[in-house]
Amino acid sequence: MTEVPVTLRMFGPGSQPADDALDVLAVPREVSAFRMPEVPPAADASALARARAIFEAFHAKLVRWEPCTEVAGPYADLGGVPADVLALVNPMLGEGEVSVRIDGLPGPEYRIQESVFTGLWRVCAFHRGAPVGDWIEAGPLPRAVLAVARRSARPTLPEATLPPGAMNSPALLAEIAAQMATRLPGARAHVVNLTLLPLSPEDHVAIDAALPTGPVAIVSRGFGHCRIESTLARDVWRVRYFNSMNTPILSTIEVVDLPEVALAAPEDLEDSRDRLAELIAWMADSE
Repeated sequence: MTEVPVTLRMFGPGSQPADDALDVLAVPREVSAFRMPEVPPAADASALARARAIFEAFHAKLVRWEPCTEVAGPYADLGGVPADVLALVNPMLGEGEVSVRIDGLPGPEYRIQESVFTGLWRVCAFHRGAPVGDWIEAGPLPRAVLAVARRSARPTLPEATLPPGAMNSPALLAEIAAQMATRLPGARAHVVNLTLLPLSPEDHVAIDAALPTGPVAIVSRGFGHCRIESTLARDVWRVRYFNSMNTPILSTIEVVDLPEVALAAPEDLEDSRDRLAELIAWMADSE
């Protein structure tokens, strides 16, 4: 009888080597969640009442505002508010996930911070380092963001000499130019995924030359980060996504009024209106 060798393939627990360590990416342990701000325990009663009055007047405007149909959201001017009152308003608003800087213009510079109430923004304007405006504004993004981005940009792409070795950038820039020429305000975003395109270093040089960085910079901090920059081409934005360990995972160009990732949704604004009412009631109980 001829012996036939048989190969045994072992499966199941204990059948595989256990010497190698499992190499996986770390998983973030914290996810942002809404927390109601706390009223400082030693707050002056008069200052607390004035801070509550500011929120009550602003909330009354929010109740009358319909975010789905009205572009301009309500506004509460904080210029001239005493320092002891602002010292209560600031912690009550807190800091949300989106921050905006507007720099490099002849006019005012802006520092904008979303509050813990999504879609309610604290806007501070400066001229040569001196404060010239301070207010609370409701909306998907403050109006100054779109106004400045458009005012500083050109309606067409500049004429550019493509470097030798540029392969796919000519077609990509022609696509963007066509979108700029035909799109209407409020149209859906046209997104170009740079991460999936075979781009040479010369292609990136050509794209950067055609789309210089504009004055608006936005950071959205959710699960990971998203960095958004306006360009000097009207309604063209550079959007870069990073994971929670700050590793780049996606780079896009968006032809749109404002990138959706930075905008507060109408349902978020409605939820913030209700939460602000809860805060006002809480402050009243603390007086």
